[in-house]
Amino acid sequence: MHKVDAVILDWAGTTVDYGSFAPVQAFMEVFKQYGVLPTIEEVRIPMGMLKIDHIRTMLKMERIRNAWVNLHGKEPGEQDAQALYAIFEEKLMTILGRFVDPKPDVPAAVERLRRMGIAIGSTTGYTDQMMAVVAPAAKRKGYAPDVWFSPDSTDKKGRPYPYMIFRNMEALGLGDVRRVLKIGDTISDIKEGKNAGVLTAGVIVGSSEMGLSHEEFSSLPAGEKDRLCRQAAASFRRAGADEVFMTLKEMVDFVE
Repeated sequence: MHKVDAVILDWAGTTVDYGSFAPVQAFMEVFKQYGVLPTIEEVRIPMGMLKIDHIRTMLKMERIRNAWVNLHGKEPGEQDAQALYAIFEEKLMTILGRFVDPKPDVPAAVERLRRMGIAIGSTTGYTDQMMAVVAPAAKRKGYAPDVWFSPDSTDKKGRPYPYMIFRNMEALGLGDVRRVLKIGDTISDIKEGKNAGVLTAGVIVGSSEMGLSHEEFSSLPAGEKDRLCRQAAASFRRAGADEVFMTLKEMVDFVE
């Protein structure tokens, strides 16, 4: 008997868009339009959240908030978050189609899970509108989960709320949280899984947590790769991950 009945996968950085670059690019450009230049690290901290929540979180970061006050003469509020989000959505929609390639090990991993009779669910920080670009493109390129749910299906309560996981379980007819594995590449993914009470894992290679492209990671010396992988693993463990895998192939070996 396998350890789980279903694996619930995240999208950008976990199954598609190696390194999770589409949202990062859009967030950087949006803040730049308002005269505040965030660092890549600041952009990546809230990764995996519903995108409007991501912007709200960034606006509360001390350095960004101070830069905003210096420039605009007032604290950033909800109106500013909504204005930034409107531009973000527009920017992301224009580039999203370029960031839909499944990560190298994804099609084979999913194929193995299916052969074992394990259901494949999915949650995301993207909206339904964004997923209307991502899901069909990924399917054409060899990856499609059985079901997916965005925060649009849970009254905009995205990660770290557990509700998208519960929607997956409902759609897949699953009754036991202990037999569900949630895997993602951000701290938000780990929190989502822990809040749902499911087995929760982080994936390291190609993750937003590591934030490197396939080329960048491949060209690193072995020692540096090892250091960055250990760093990402420690970060997932601190967030409460039950397991940490280098790749999705490792995850399937574990499930088997």
